[in-house]
Amino acid sequence: MKISCVIPAWNEAKNIKTVIDKVRPWVSEIIVVDDCSDDETSKLAQAAGATVLRHPINRGQGAALQTGNEYALSKGTEIIVHFDGDDQFLATEIKDITAPILSGQADIVFGSRFLGKKANLPFLKKYLIMPTARIFNRLFFGIKLSDPQNGFRALNRRAAEIITIENRAMAHNSEIQAKAFQNRLRVAEVPVTVVYHRFGQKLSGGFKIVSDLLINKIIK
Repeated sequence: MKISCVIPAWNEAKNIKTVIDKVRPWVSEIIVVDDCSDDETSKLAQAAGATVLRHPINRGQGAALQTGNEYALSKGTEIIVHFDGDDQFLATEIKDITAPILSGQADIVFGSRFLGKKANLPFLKKYLIMPTARIFNRLFFGIKLSDPQNGFRALNRRAAEIITIENRAMAHNSEIQAKAFQNRLRVAEVPVTVVYHRFGQKLSGGFKIVSDLLINKIIK
């Protein structure tokens, strides 16, 4: 079964080769979507053996994931894994996040930092932003998941064809979750490890996600 890993990347020259080397044993193909980096992300990713797609302008992580999904589907992939380019996730856990799909139990699988594995979450994110986002997702979108904002996930071909990522910014995480439930896909959640190397989530970022989701919901 062909498994493609889509890695959105923006100025990840420091980490991209390491991430690709770790991911390679677990997937059939690695697709790096360079979202108009101004460093050597594309060059290093290509040298490391990844297929590189490059946005001519910075469009955001959601747009990068959609670009990667469309390319992977065009190449006949059966499972798409979303994986960050900053070395926060463990490549060895790709086998865990794809297992429910491979066994026929799920169409889409979401990683969670709140099911027992290590995640050195910043205090503000752990005790304010994430609980608030979890409540918001449940009330407005009917999302019943423990982690409202996690970029580590896997989709089978059907899920990737059904879900079109329209939010270019960070609210795409909740959008993907909402569309999975709205389309009655078989959803699973597995514990994953997240190791933060830098801390950048502020309250303003959380408010931006909420506003993007509200605007999108009103427009829809």
